Amino acid sequence: MQNEILEQMMEADMLLIGLGEEFDNERLFRDSEQYRRMRKWFEDTNKEWLLPAYQDMLRAGQDHLLRETLCKFSEILKDKNYFVVTTSTNRVISQIPWREGRFVAPCGNGWRKQCIRGCVEGLSELKEAEEEALYALFHSMEKGTAEPGEVGAILGKCPLCGEELIFNNIYTSSYDEKGYLEQWSVYTKWLQGTLNRRLFILELGVGMQCPTVIRFPFEKVAYYNQKAFLCRVNGTLYHLTENLREKGCSISENSVDWLHFLC
Repeated sequence: MQNEILEQMMEADMLLIGLGEEFDNERLFRDSEQYRRMRKWFEDTNKEWLLPAYQDMLRAGQDHLLRETLCKFSEILKDKNYFVVTTSTNRVISQIPWREGRFVAPCGNGWRKQCIRGCVEGLSELKEAEEEALYALFHSMEKGTAEPGEVGAILGKCPLCGEELIFNNIYTSSYDEKGYLEQWSVYTKWLQGTLNRRLFILELGVGMQCPTVIRFPFEKVAYYNQKAFLCRVNGTLYHLTENLREKGCSISENSVDWLHFLC
């Protein structure tokens, strides 16, 4: 089955790739009582925007297989006309050598800072010293000797309005979308060019956390493009809609594992 899919991918004119929540690789730590306690702490203190950064810390040193798999995947895709869209906030995905300008992450991450009020010049990258201090804070929180509120002293203040800086991701109600909108415009323009082209759509590990970003739009593209084929891989939500059963396939398997074997 995987060889057939790989062959279809290579024969397609264009490839649309979606990487979903399974690529957060939360299975590495989701059963940890400490992780569940920290996540609840973030929720209770209205600082869920810290979650992607905390997950990045927990994954450090454990995501080598995923990194290796995605690097091999990008090598397979190098001569193809493709675009990668992800709803995962996993830092590893953004570090893969995708073709320049062919990657967008509309859900944000845990290393770019924004003003909590969304000031125009509020977006900035987390510095190495700040990251080290943040991880030290996380470790102290795990031991019960610090609280989430102390993060303000690490991330600093907005240079324009003086309000606190937070991480630029969907876990905050004040999510500043400027961090991805320019690249999203590139993506939508590319997507317009897929009409009536042999398009292979590979949807990996996309659940219902943000279905309007990948899952539903990919189904729509597959339905209206008569030359499109959708392959959906997911450990739980792998089912295709009835109107796509003749234009796609569904695979009930964790997408990270499936991609590893494909590569």
